[in-house]
Amino acid sequence: MIISVRRFAATCALGALGAALAACGAPGTPPAPHQGNPVPVRTSAAPSLPPTLAPGPAGLTPVFENGPRTRDKTVALTFDADMTADQGERAAGGEHFDNPRLIATLRAFKVPATVFMTGRWADEYPQEARSIGQDPLFEVANHSYSHYAFTEDCYGLPTVPADEMRTDVERAYAAFRRAGVPRAMPYFRFPGGCYDQRALRTLSAAGVTAVQWDVVSGDAFATDADAVAQQVLDGVRPGSVVVMHCTRSAAPATEQALRTIVPELRKKGFRFVKVSELIRAGARGEHP
Repeated sequence: MIISVRRFAATCALGALGAALAACGAPGTPPAPHQGNPVPVRTSAAPSLPPTLAPGPAGLTPVFENGPRTRDKTVALTFDADMTADQGERAAGGEHFDNPRLIATLRAFKVPATVFMTGRWADEYPQEARSIGQDPLFEVANHSYSHYAFTEDCYGLPTVPADEMRTDVERAYAAFRRAGVPRAMPYFRFPGGCYDQRALRTLSAAGVTAVQWDVVSGDAFATDADAVAQQVLDGVRPGSVVVMHCTRSAAPATEQALRTIVPELRKKGFRFVKVSELIRAGARGEHP
């Protein structure tokens, strides 16, 4: 069974078959969200190494959805830099899969963020990838190389064969290195948010923590920035992970929505952090 996150109907995976973008769909009812880390946190004696979750049952790739629900009101904004392996012609034709204005707004507001980048995006925009990766305000994480689905029937995306899944993840890390990203985090976001037991088993040897979310922004293909902002503001709780996008062509309202989201959440006492800080908070054993 494909495991996904609730309220995903408003979010689209990019890069459908052929030249068209994938249409949004509503997955089946998922399991209840975790109220913290679903499995223990694995840390290293070296504090400079990023925290990851310990393997799940039977050694499966662990899945992280949100941080501890504590009085320390933290929230992680995450942005998917989507681009499929076969969208080069569209980029050459002028379609913008990047969004430098959004990154500039995050910098202006001094908002830390985690960017889940596809390797194909890094190949297309190496200077932007390097700029993001070298900025201590951000962390770069893996969103696959191809942005092809890791399960069948995932919003119209082409599917990565099981025997190529790990290679696709490793190929993305290689693209980040080519672009000059100094360090990419050992975090992986499944394209479309779609995964199953086979995918978790196949990626277990890659040593990554799969990062999902508990708040859907609804920014994919949205044109109403106020509606996107309200959906985020209504959904955020302490420890939340918000999924958004940083592609101009497929998420044109996101940058404007941030101009409402950031000050409003700060008024409510929230502090913006990267995903790594939420995972590390679990390692400290924080409780409500």
